Amino acid sequence: MTRVLEVAVERWPIAGSFVIARGAKTEAVVVTALIRDGTATGRGEAVPYARYGESVESVTAAMQAMAEAIASGVDRAALQALLPPGAARNALDCALWDLEAKATSRRAAEIAGLAPLRAVETAYTLSLGEPAAMAEAARRAADRPLLKLKLGGAGDGERLAAIRAAVPRARLIADANESWSRETWNANMAAAVAAGVELIEQPLPARADDLLGETTHPVPICADESVHSADDLPGLAGRYDAVNIKLDKAGGLTEALRLAAEARDLGLTIMVGCMVATSLAMAPAMLVAQGAAFVDLDGPLLLARDRQPGLRYAGSRIEPPEAALWG
Repeated sequence: MTRVLEVAVERWPIAGSFVIARGAKTEAVVVTALIRDGTATGRGEAVPYARYGESVESVTAAMQAMAEAIASGVDRAALQALLPPGAARNALDCALWDLEAKATSRRAAEIAGLAPLRAVETAYTLSLGEPAAMAEAARRAADRPLLKLKLGGAGDGERLAAIRAAVPRARLIADANESWSRETWNANMAAAVAAGVELIEQPLPARADDLLGETTHPVPICADESVHSADDLPGLAGRYDAVNIKLDKAGGLTEALRLAAEARDLGLTIMVGCMVATSLAMAPAMLVAQGAAFVDLDGPLLLARDRQPGLRYAGSRIEPPEAALWG
């Protein structure tokens, strides 16, 4: 039977608001792909990101334009050449993985040549705010073993000091979202060292990060906006110590697994990250998370509600997805 593609836009309220250096939002807007072949159904979810020139409308249109290719039986390998890395390819690629798993009664991990998935521990993200507010948020999350701090440039030294004072035993990583500069580098890095931060994501703007090759890194630096696919890895040499792999950037699980393997071969530490989205978006990333030193798949924890069935979170521990959810 000819395969049929269905594309839908869904809105999921965030618990409170989610604030980073680029702004705040109160809902997660996701685009889903559903592929039916008459006997099985595969699903994928993606989050359009304006930072990369995407909108809900552009991602939806790009996915709908693939309906004929999907109907004709395009596979994951061919899809890589038909769409660039990004949200549209992610949703379709993950739906094709799920469809194959459902159609063959195999788990996606087995199809990928991986061992059965194990539970992983995720970081828990604290939104950007004033130092006292972030310190209070850290206290409320003090039982979580790894906190991820959203930073914003000005005032980051005070934020880091306040949070460390509030949670003296918590492990901390930070995401500056390109908000640091050459002028603020020394002070912010010193504050990160003093606070015992273990990793800093994308402190400098992508393509304006020459300073990273000129300085030592007392705290390891992780590429986020600077890396989308494996093709970006050569440009990271001498600048970054780690890469944050997000399926929405890579354009799906297929490329994310390739990126992880090639990054590991280059000696880069692996982090797997996410956008704020439901468990359907997190589930495929669990395959990449198996070999990651840092896991940041807390998107559903930031929502007012998650889709059902969803991933099972026990505190910060994420259990592998059930087949009914994905894969």
